[in-house]
Amino acid sequence: VQLVESGGGLMQSGGSLRLSCVASEFTVDEYIIGWFRQAPGKEREGVACISPGDGAAHYADSVKGQFTISSDNAKNTVYLTMDNLKPADTAVYYCAAFGISPGQSAAQMSASDALKEDPYDIWGQGTQVTVSS
Repeated sequence: VQLVESGGGLMQSGGSLRLSCVASEFTVDEYIIGWFRQAPGKEREGVACISPGDGAAHYADSVKGQFTISSDNAKNTVYLTMDNLKPADTAVYYCAAFGISPGQSAAQMSASDALKEDPYDIWGQGTQVTVSS
């Protein structure tokens, strides 16, 4: 099983980027997929997650209204669209996944629980996002 992120790069402040996370050897609608980021010298933090089976999503307060998580289940891909980027958004962005039982959803979890690193057990290699002022 594998997750591969792409779409990172260098952007000017105020710009937009869309990150992609493609899953291999498992179907995203049976998992909760999260996006995490780690800025230099800081701990990794969860920014958004989604259960592609029903589209339920959670966001960290720091990115609400700025980031949008979505999925294309036919492509087994989850996206993170980031608007109005700021230098503070500079980080390595990771996608991660954990399996859920039939009928389970991110809607049944609190945002704080859904955005913790535990219980995610599948991780991508990360993609760098750098925002210049």
